[in-house]
Amino acid sequence: MKNLYVLGVLFFSLALSGPVAAQDTSVCMQDLSIFAEYVKVKNYSSAFEPWMRVRENCPDINVAVYNYGERILKDYIENGTPEEVERSKKDLVKLYDEWVQNFPKNKNKNVVGDIISSKAQALLDYDLADLKVVYTTFDEAFNKDAASFTNPKHLYNYFKTLYDRYKAGDSEVSMEMLFNKYEEVSEKFDFETTELAKKLDVILKKEEAGTALTSREERRKRVYNVNSKAIGTFLSNLDAIIAKEATCENLIPLYKRNFNEFKSDAIWLKRAASRMDSKECSDDPFFVTLVEALHTLDPSADSAYYLGLLNDKSGNADEALRYYEESIALETDNYKKAKILLKIANKFKIAGKRSSARNYANKALGYQPSLGRAYLLIANMYADSANDCGDTQFNKRAVYWLAADLARKAGSVDNSLSKIAQRTAESYTGRAPSKTDIFTEGNEGVVIKFDCWINRSVTVPKL
Repeated sequence: MKNLYVLGVLFFSLALSGPVAAQDTSVCMQDLSIFAEYVKVKNYSSAFEPWMRVRENCPDINVAVYNYGERILKDYIENGTPEEVERSKKDLVKLYDEWVQNFPKNKNKNVVGDIISSKAQALLDYDLADLKVVYTTFDEAFNKDAASFTNPKHLYNYFKTLYDRYKAGDSEVSMEMLFNKYEEVSEKFDFETTELAKKLDVILKKEEAGTALTSREERRKRVYNVNSKAIGTFLSNLDAIIAKEATCENLIPLYKRNFNEFKSDAIWLKRAASRMDSKECSDDPFFVTLVEALHTLDPSADSAYYLGLLNDKSGNADEALRYYEESIALETDNYKKAKILLKIANKFKIAGKRSSARNYANKALGYQPSLGRAYLLIANMYADSANDCGDTQFNKRAVYWLAADLARKAGSVDNSLSKIAQRTAESYTGRAPSKTDIFTEGNEGVVIKFDCWINRSVTVPKL
C-alpha cells in the first residue's frame, strides 16, 4: 500500500508540474518579447521589470536575457540614481557569471573568454576589485577561451593591470613574468590583426579589380576599418608602456640569466630573439647565441631571418640575402610571409638600398594588400629622395606628390594608420610645389618622369 501511495503522489506531482512549467515558459516568452521591444527603442526603465522576471524565472530561455540585460544595467549605471548606479554595477558583474553558466556558447562557438573578460573590465571600470582580482579575472578569460577574448581594450587592460601591479612593487610580478605576458598578449593582437586583414583583403582585391561592392560588403568594410583602428590604437598603447621596461639594459641580462633553462624551448628562444631585434639589441654578442640555438633547435622562417640579419650586420650582403630568401621560402602562411618581407624591406631601407627595399615592400603587398605600413615605407623613401631626383627644383619637389599619394593609400587600406597616414600625406603635400609655383612654371597637367631609382612619373595637378 505504501508503494502505491508513493507512486500516486509522484504521478499527481508530475501531472501538475507539466502545465505549470508550460505556463511559466509562456509568461516568460511574453515578458521576453516585452522587454526586448523596449530595449530596441532604448526605453530601458520600462524594460527593467519584465527583464528581471524573465531573468529570475527562466534564466536559460534566451541569450537576450544577458546581452539585452547588459544594456539595461549599463544604462542604469550611466543614468540612474546614486543607489541604482551602485546596485547596477554589482549586478552587472553577477549577470556575467549567470551568462557564462547559462549561455557559454553562441551559434555553437564558445564565448566564455569574451564574457569573463567583460566581467574583468567591469570590475576595473567600476573599481569593484583590486588589481590582482581584476588581472586574475582577465587571466581566467584568456586561459579558458582565448579564441573569443578578442576585444582590443580588454586585451590591453589584461596586460596593463599586470604592468600596474609590477610598477606598484607587487612581489608576485617579476620582470620576466611581465615580458612573457607582453609576448602572449602582443601575439594575440597580431593574430587578431591578421584575421581582420584576411577579411579586409577580400574586399580590397574586389575593389582593385574594379568590381562594385554590395551594400553588405560596404557595411563589413566599415566594421573592419573601425576594428582595425581600435586594434592599432590599443596595440600602440601596449608597445608604449612596455617600451619603458624592455630596454637592452633589462632584456640582455634577463635572457642571459634564463638561457640555460630555456635553451631547448623554441618559443622562448623565438620570443627573446624577436624582442632583442625589435629593441635594436641585436648588436650584442648574446643575440648570436640566441639565433644559433634557435636555428639548431627549430630551423624556421624566423631563425633564417635572424641569420640573415646577423650576416647583414657583418657586411656579408650576399649571405644575408640568401638567408632572407630562405626565410621567405620556409614560411607557408602568406600573412606571416608578408611581415617577414616588410621586415626585410625595412632593413634594406636602413642600409640605403631603396630599390631593394621597395621591391620587398611590394612583394609584401602582394601577399597582404591591406599592409599599409608597406605603402608608408615606400612613401617615406620617395620623400627622402626628393633632392636626388629631377633636374629642376620644381621637379625635385614634385616627388612629394608621389609620396603623398602613397601615404594616403596606406591610410585607405589600413584604417589603424589613418591618422599617421593623413599627417604624413599633408606634410608631403605641403612640401610639393604650390599653385603659385604651378602657375609660374606654366606646367599644369604636365607629366614629370623621375629617372632616378624611383623610375615613376607624376602628373602636375590642374589649377
